[in-house]
Amino acid sequence: MDGLRHDVIAAADAPHLKSMMANGTYGTSLLYANPMAATSSGPGWSTISTGVWPDKHGVKENSFAGKNYGRYPGFLARLAQVRPQLSTYAAVDWKPLDTQGTVTPGADAKLVLDGDADGYTGHDATIAAETESILRNQNPDVLFVYFGQTDIAGHNSGAASAAYRQAIHVQDGYLGRLLTAIRARPSYATERWTVIVTTDHGHTDSGGHGGSAIEERRTFVLAQGPGIAAGAKPTDTRLVDVAATVFKQLGIVPDPAWGLDGKPIQERSTDPFEALYPSLSARVDETGIPAGVLGWTHSAPSGWSVVNSAMGTGGVSEWRGWSFATDEFWSRSQRDQSRELNVRSRGIFAVADSDEWDDKASSGPYDSTLVTPAYAVGGRSTVTLGFTTLYRQEGSQSARILASWNGGTPVAVKSYTSDVISQPQSLTLDVPPGAANVSFRFRYTGSNNWYWVIDGVRVTTG
Repeated sequence: MDGLRHDVIAAADAPHLKSMMANGTYGTSLLYANPMAATSSGPGWSTISTGVWPDKHGVKENSFAGKNYGRYPGFLARLAQVRPQLSTYAAVDWKPLDTQGTVTPGADAKLVLDGDADGYTGHDATIAAETESILRNQNPDVLFVYFGQTDIAGHNSGAASAAYRQAIHVQDGYLGRLLTAIRARPSYATERWTVIVTTDHGHTDSGGHGGSAIEERRTFVLAQGPGIAAGAKPTDTRLVDVAATVFKQLGIVPDPAWGLDGKPIQERSTDPFEALYPSLSARVDETGIPAGVLGWTHSAPSGWSVVNSAMGTGGVSEWRGWSFATDEFWSRSQRDQSRELNVRSRGIFAVADSDEWDDKASSGPYDSTLVTPAYAVGGRSTVTLGFTTLYRQEGSQSARILASWNGGTPVAVKSYTSDVISQPQSLTLDVPPGAANVSFRFRYTGSNNWYWVIDGVRVTTG
């Protein structure tokens, strides 16, 4: 459903969406913004279809310039490669999803209409009727079904309008018809159906998208099916998870060479930072963030610590030393400084933000160290530290990783001196003779410059 602001569903007459929320798993998240990509349909549907972020699939706006579907095809094209016996179908009325190769390649049958030329109201109805018939009378295995009128209503009337809520109501009715058609199948009792509903971007209250406002960045993944928990509202879901969920439900294990960024919606992150949700607080000094957004804490997870003995005084409370925050809280602190590009973090992450800290009177340096627990390495030859990072470099700031063996003096093992825009990192070290354990330190220093994000920390031995 194109341009569907999930926070408006509650105010709409949408019984089928609300039933899926109650009986399925419903995860909300935020998109990127420029310079990674605009909050537009080309990048959004490319992210959904391919299961990777725009820095991989290459689509940054609706011209589709730079698309890299050869390396990162849509999931229907991938299924045609690895499960050609499946019967697949796609129905779209935003034509670029076909002409640009975003969705329809690999489909055994497709219905392509032109909503821009002819209007989405009628074509959405046609897509609903044709898909309903196929579900009742044929034997499709995988279907991609697109409805576009929510986006048009958002542009014409705004996401806060009655017209927008009415468009949600109409599309909810189409969803209900498709669900009824599935359940009416003679072989339904022996089949395993999963239904996923998602959107490519949000809308402002007054209408429009493409920018970096929270309302434009809002997305969701709603799924119901075998192995998908009822009533779950995970905080670690991302838009790239749609394709991974499709593969999971079909029993397909993605090849690591596919480079997927997503994970199945029913799988939870094992990141230790996810345990901090009960500790999250509302704003203190960040008065531009709505008071109801609980999204930061200085409380470290069990076994972790933050050392601020070298920190200066004052500054913005939320960012005094390493903090733990959510995407919504942190990216609201200041728009358009690339905080929106933290796409590979999930849920809660650790952030050292000297730029925001310095927005209130302070004295002395920003100097803070995040310390991991001690990990056992006795009898092992190597230890590997894996994590995801977003780092922006400026001036004399420094970002260093240090290792402490058996609690000894920390030794620098890696430094960052240039930007790293939300990428997985892997650092393998030889275990010194006699070492029984190792802990890692992330030490960041700066002033009124940028920030360092750490997430998904994992330590393995070999």
